[in-house]
Amino acid sequence: MKRKTYEELRSARWMAPDDFRSFGHRSRTMQMGYAPEDWEGKPVIAIINTWSDAQPCHMHFKHRVADIKRGVFQAGGFPMELPALSLSENFVKPTTMLYRNMLAMETEELLRSHPVDGAILMGGCDKTTPGLVMGALSMGIPFVYVTAGPMLRGNYKGRVLGSGTDGFKYWDERRAGNISKEEWAGVEGGIARSYGHCMTMGTASTMTAIAEALGLTLSGASSIPAADANHQRMCAAAGRRVVEMAWAGLTPDQVVTEAAVKNAVTVAMAMGCSTNAIIHLIAMARRAGVALELDDLDRIGHTTPVIANVRPAGQDYLMEDFFYAGGLRGLMKTLGDRLDTGVLTVSGRTLGEELQGAEVYNDDVIRPLDRPVYHEGSLAVLRGNLAPDGAVIKPAACDPKFYQHAGPALVADSYAELKKIIDDEDLDLDPDTVLVLRNAGPQGGPGMPEWGMIPMPKSLLKKGYRDMLRLSDARMSGTSYGACVLHVAPEAYVGGPLALLQNGDIVEVDIPRRSLNMRVSDEELARRRAAWTAPEPRYGRGYGWMFAKHIQQANEGCDFDFLRTEFGPPVGEPEIN
Repeated sequence: MKRKTYEELRSARWMAPDDFRSFGHRSRTMQMGYAPEDWEGKPVIAIINTWSDAQPCHMHFKHRVADIKRGVFQAGGFPMELPALSLSENFVKPTTMLYRNMLAMETEELLRSHPVDGAILMGGCDKTTPGLVMGALSMGIPFVYVTAGPMLRGNYKGRVLGSGTDGFKYWDERRAGNISKEEWAGVEGGIARSYGHCMTMGTASTMTAIAEALGLTLSGASSIPAADANHQRMCAAAGRRVVEMAWAGLTPDQVVTEAAVKNAVTVAMAMGCSTNAIIHLIAMARRAGVALELDDLDRIGHTTPVIANVRPAGQDYLMEDFFYAGGLRGLMKTLGDRLDTGVLTVSGRTLGEELQGAEVYNDDVIRPLDRPVYHEGSLAVLRGNLAPDGAVIKPAACDPKFYQHAGPALVADSYAELKKIIDDEDLDLDPDTVLVLRNAGPQGGPGMPEWGMIPMPKSLLKKGYRDMLRLSDARMSGTSYGACVLHVAPEAYVGGPLALLQNGDIVEVDIPRRSLNMRVSDEELARRRAAWTAPEPRYGRGYGWMFAKHIQQANEGCDFDFLRTEFGPPVGEPEIN
């Protein structure tokens, strides 16, 4: 690629002209203690940092930003740290998904409005990866994604604990009366032992792996544990690399192509990905102008086995083990010709060149293709009269007896109603019942919260049951497991067929046939629809009002309609007057 001159850099529009406005830019930069030698003739690199005091997954970012700046300086760039919305999955309510698009908008406008030539995006906790990447793709300047990295393995009394996954498991036992308060406190203190995102194959690890598979990280970056010194070196290397990308003009449209998106879907399925991957991948791909559909994901999932033996789809291992076993480079090498290795990555090299020398060091953690954890991909897309626009299930993480199942519906119209059902120890509940939560989708939640991991009712837990078929228009944490059908679209809150389901209706799921139906006649459904009334809007003003007006359904990626690539012409550079 032809190297740009300084005058061709985007930041030079702010800093180089001999005029009064640029005098103001330079003088205010000097006000911060910098001299012309710091920025003249150099690319300016934005570091979009999602650190905050309420973000345990990113607590190390306060220190890692120094490593990134070191790399930028080493390569002759000028770093500029720009804080962005943190989106802690643990603390933000009602759900971080309500604000993913806000982070995407903030990222795009931070990059557009400042004098920057390239960017480092610092994220990792669930919604930060798609939010940051979506915004940066729309802006279109060179960037490298720096992943937070998974935390260390959890531990309690010598037992390995996986964040989220084991929390759900032990909570069921606590509710069943099998674990004491003291034991529960021990699990609470041992399940998250370091900074970094969830070390199960939850949404965080899924999305950082997808970012790497798209070619947006340095090779191997997504697998490095947060507390490993390799992570610091990766941060510095990313800082050095983005400076070279700015000079070369290596923009994301050259990296995130249709072939790269297909690679990312394949890798996600092989990893045993979170169900959230579907929503975020569709949104990210469409920001890059790639028209990814639900059926594309299902088609690739049909023929891509799960080969990462990492909880919850796997049984024995966590992301730290995955890193030691060869990491994402080892998994992608194992996938072989299932991937297009000719695609370009942010390194300026092809994926094939980046995978040279990659190995698998433990083939029980990263399984060979002929000995997978699960014979198909992680996710399956279901359709029928309950979900004409699709629903999602994770077959690899549920009991096979639910692959074909029919049972009577028990419907909750809100999470408050659901809690009464699951906490009623005396409820006479048939284990074949299909427990349904509705009005929990993009508008109904609002923001499509992770309520789809519906807890097992106490009345069934006491009888020894640990799984049942559950159905909702909500999402589910990627660390979850069980027979949960999610993302039913259109959602009930906007009048989707789920709104017409009644207690006692037979719900039928057939995963091999990819179907989800209620045994109710078209005539009866028409009668119920005529009687249905729309609920009151959730918001009367503010961001929530805007969200409700413009949010798309789950099968479309839950992006705002006005942020879609095809919505209007590209946004130009800001005037500098």
